Amino acid sequence: MSNADEQTGPAVTGSMAHRVPDLGALELLLAVARLGSLGGAARELGITQPAASSRIRSMERQLGVALVDRSPRGSRLTDAGALVTDWARRIVEAAEAFDVGAQALRDRRDSRLRVAASMTIAEYLLPGWLLALRAQRPDTAVSLHAGNSTVVAERLLSDEADLGFVEGLSVPAGLDSAIIAHDRLIVVTAPGHAWARRRRALAAEELASTPLILRETGSGTRQVLDAALGGLARPLIELSSTTAVKAAVVSGAGPAVLSELAVGEELAMRRLVSVPVEGVALARDLRAVWPTGHRPTGPARDLLSLTRG
Repeated sequence: MSNADEQTGPAVTGSMAHRVPDLGALELLLAVARLGSLGGAARELGITQPAASSRIRSMERQLGVALVDRSPRGSRLTDAGALVTDWARRIVEAAEAFDVGAQALRDRRDSRLRVAASMTIAEYLLPGWLLALRAQRPDTAVSLHAGNSTVVAERLLSDEADLGFVEGLSVPAGLDSAIIAHDRLIVVTAPGHAWARRRRALAAEELASTPLILRETGSGTRQVLDAALGGLARPLIELSSTTAVKAAVVSGAGPAVLSELAVGEELAMRRLVSVPVEGVALARDLRAVWPTGHRPTGPARDLLSLTRG
């Protein structure tokens, strides 16, 4: 008995996903129509003939009509099968157009990466990571905006950045995060400053009561220092970049508390002196951040992986 003579079941009701065959089944039907052979269609699609037969039978049950008449001479479409094939061709063509469009979106996403980072990370860690990313993705254009942790959060939440890096104590509201590194803050002065000649460690209370050269409000470094000391004296000077703070300290303007990452060269050349402090831990986590629920993809995901390496 031919497949066309078999009694098929009623069409499945419910959502369209249950009523319309999947793309794989429709592609198989089109291949059968083109080749006139179920076995040939199976070989073209890289599946076994039993799997192809099972898929056709499943589609016939789903639609409630016989689609393919199988015989020793080959496979031919039933009248219903020919009609369904015409519809299937339109669906597959639409799916191909959808796939092309989705790929274009991925290509556009992957062609650029917008990074926002707090100053220490932007100046002392990101250059190496971005060089490594360029080796992986030479066609991706990267833009970097450096600012304090508050600015980084604002750029991410306003969709002006794809990935951010912050140094503060906590994760800004509306962002998810991952710890990528650890950092230590140290007290530094010019060699001629009185603290550079101290024989004993500086007490946390004295540090808190001394006017310091500080980064601006919103800086992760300042947040960590303020929280660790329970408050700070009125700033000696407020500056908007780590480089400016270092220059002011080197000139003898006063002491500052800076990331250990930022002052290695100056300490080695004795342009700055590290002053030990007792009674307070000045450690902090460095974090990658992104909008809540939107985990990094494409180049942003690759950069995040490089930071962990």
